[in-house]
Amino acid sequence: MKKLEEYLAESVTNIRSDRALALTLLTDILEKIELAEMHKDLGPVAAKYLETLQRSNEQLVKVSGLLQKKVDTGKNFSSSDKDEIFKLIEAEQNGNQEE
Repeated sequence: MKKLEEYLAESVTNIRSDRALALTLLTDILEKIELAEMHKDLGPVAAKYLETLQRSNEQLVKVSGLLQKKVDTGKNFSSSDKDEIFKLIEAEQNGNQEE
């Protein structure tokens, strides 16, 4: 089984990758969305990419908070911290499967 630090590193890598892809796709859409007709068709798609970016921001904040908590206390993660991390990882994996 992977160590917690490996899961965290993998999660952060996945979050960054998702952010980069969503931003690239969103930029492409924004370049084409100028026409009213295109806005109707591409608006919902752009909203989905923005949701992906927002979700990854929230995940980064949670992971950062957990890591800071560990540094501040100098102790290992608590059970609730570990549960929160595993929920983040699971959400990330489920998010990748939906897209």
